[in-house]
Amino acid sequence: MSSPSPRDKNASRDIEAPVIAQGTKKGNAQASDINDAKQTKKVFIKTYGCQMNVYDSERMADVLSPIGYAAVDAPDDADLVVLNTCHIREKAAEKVYSELGRVRKMKETKEAEGRGEMTVAVAGCVAQAEGAEIMRRAPVVDMVLGPQTYHKLPEMIAKVTRAKGDVLETEFDTLEKFDQLPTTRDPKGFSAFLTIQEGCDKFCTFCVVPYTRGAEVSRPVDQIVMEARSLAQKGVREITLIGQNVNAYLADAPDGSGQWGLGALIRHVAKIGGIDRIRFTTSHPRDMDDDLIETLGSEPKLMPYLHLPIQAGSNKILRAMNRDHTYAHYKELIAKIRAARPDIALSGDFIVGFPGETDADFEDTMKCVEEIGYGSSFSFKYSIRPGTPGASMPRQVPEDVKSERLKRLQDLLYKQQTEFNHSLIGRTLDVLVEGVGRDGGQLFGRSPYLQGTHFDGPESLIGTIVPVTITGAGRNSLTGEWTQTE
Repeated sequence: MSSPSPRDKNASRDIEAPVIAQGTKKGNAQASDINDAKQTKKVFIKTYGCQMNVYDSERMADVLSPIGYAAVDAPDDADLVVLNTCHIREKAAEKVYSELGRVRKMKETKEAEGRGEMTVAVAGCVAQAEGAEIMRRAPVVDMVLGPQTYHKLPEMIAKVTRAKGDVLETEFDTLEKFDQLPTTRDPKGFSAFLTIQEGCDKFCTFCVVPYTRGAEVSRPVDQIVMEARSLAQKGVREITLIGQNVNAYLADAPDGSGQWGLGALIRHVAKIGGIDRIRFTTSHPRDMDDDLIETLGSEPKLMPYLHLPIQAGSNKILRAMNRDHTYAHYKELIAKIRAARPDIALSGDFIVGFPGETDADFEDTMKCVEEIGYGSSFSFKYSIRPGTPGASMPRQVPEDVKSERLKRLQDLLYKQQTEFNHSLIGRTLDVLVEGVGRDGGQLFGRSPYLQGTHFDGPESLIGTIVPVTITGAGRNSLTGEWTQTE
């Protein structure tokens, strides 16, 4: 399961941000069918869920840019509204229908006032899982496209424009998608996600990802390198390599010498000029091999932060989840990782109230957290996902029990996160400066451990990596003083 963006700790929140669609030079055969070359159209993309969806939204903007679409920060006056959906959380589809109700009213108002037409698209994992039902229940929707088909957006828009009909596109072909995407991007900051792997073969019994994203597919090395170089040329200093099971990455080596896993790929990407920091997420314990662990300890550009979900501390529950590892195996992995990289901070995923979870099973999860120790985490109540094996399992846990367990778990996780942040006081950390803070003269950036970090300094530091001595810490952020060097 792909986790929410690591910047949102201990929570799963919808991410709503316009994705700016500014120019690539790649042409498009459908442009003449869609848009007068002299006219700019407006697109609003709302992103729900994980870092994979954030990346997908950015790439949708990339393929829309050559046919004349630029972003707006609200949907009211948009010519195209895209809801990029996530199917991980409970009632995900109902949230989409609720949002579509609001979009329908905006569309009707816009067209009644003579401000032009609005095309509505639903993309992402809910679209993949429930595309035909969306078309049936929500007539406002013109296009439904799964996460492996958004490269076809220009073609789909052309079909809608010409035929004035609905378009459903949910066929799987991950490699085709990557082959068709522009090789250059227009990042909006100094850090960026870069997808290297999609899909999942693990079939955890609580998760819909194998059904909505398909089987595990690794992107060719040359495509990744081209995209990384493009990002570096646009000023990106930090890249996060992402995938549903990112450490399952396996692709042919460029020199024909065999196959590369994630460790080899990271060492190769680290050679790209301008890329100073590398991260990766989300990993599965089954795919944490010795080469990747060695790379954690030997590659200085790789940040000391690892998201390695366990989901539960009870071996019985891990078996029921089809995780195919035990707590002892996970604990042994953590020991090897910390031996290779002593300064590493761990992040994890936890699900409470999985079917059949007893009080004793939950206490095993609490013991796991106490023994391992986490710098940050994501924790959830189990929610039934239709079509997954967990949905039909007996001994479903009552909601009030789930809520009580989740509170206890989060209290412990929050305590560990706060303690970890306080342990950084007095240390000098390299901070990637991303912008200005809320107070005058204040800057904002990210530490190697991903905490938002505030300190005073000149705006000329934005886009650079500077040493900051940490003087204060909260649960989610740090404050410090810029350590000026000669």
